[in-house]
Amino acid sequence: MERALWSAVTGMKAQELSLDTIANNMANINTTGFKKSQISFQDMLYSTLASPGAESGEGSLPTGIQIGHGTRVSGISKQFSQGSMVETGSNLDVAIEGEGFFEVVLPDGTSAYTRDGSFRQNAAGEVVTANGYKVSAFGTIDSGTTEVNIAADGSFSTVVNGALTTKSALTLVRFSNQEGLRSIGRNLYVASEASGSAQSGVAPGTNGIGTLAQRHLESSNVNAAEELVAMITTQRAYEATSKAIKASDQMLGIANSLRQ
Repeated sequence: MERALWSAVTGMKAQELSLDTIANNMANINTTGFKKSQISFQDMLYSTLASPGAESGEGSLPTGIQIGHGTRVSGISKQFSQGSMVETGSNLDVAIEGEGFFEVVLPDGTSAYTRDGSFRQNAAGEVVTANGYKVSAFGTIDSGTTEVNIAADGSFSTVVNGALTTKSALTLVRFSNQEGLRSIGRNLYVASEASGSAQSGVAPGTNGIGTLAQRHLESSNVNAAEELVAMITTQRAYEATSKAIKASDQMLGIANSLRQ
């Protein structure tokens, strides 16, 4: 019964983390370019009272006797499925349709990566994120620019004082394992050993990477109905494991009262 108590405790802890994950997904349902998280569980070590196939007085045991010690969270991964496209009409709003990331430069000079294409122009003509981080793919937009054109393949041009100016084409970044990226908040990711090194300078629409959609943004890929169902399932699992603790406690109480 003591084993049951501790197994149920691991279940409650795991379901608490599951609810935390669901709550974060729901909180970011309107966050541009947000990718939902998915939690995974695995069972813990087993106590083997009799190994499968062990010899007994009447022959070998077909299944054995093993008792588990509960569950644990094996990982919380990002799901990089495509979010829906929302038209904004802003010249510097750019969505990625398919795989890929924009590269931005952090204040310390290191690189981070984002799917949030809600860019703006600063006083120096640089294209930056909402937090003021420079977007590596863009060149400087000249003073007097009246029109910005970005094609699906990354071709980039502006109209300055009525004259068409061709800029360097935009490129994207990809990773061999994008689920291995580390989230640092502000819609940004950084590379890790699990994600592999960034493969930068990839032209949109080539080598399996996505294309660009100007004047559009990618919405969050969180599905409210799915998260609500997951929340109910998590709540019921938490309730069930708590009842297992209560049942074990009652059984221990009965055992302790046998001498009375």
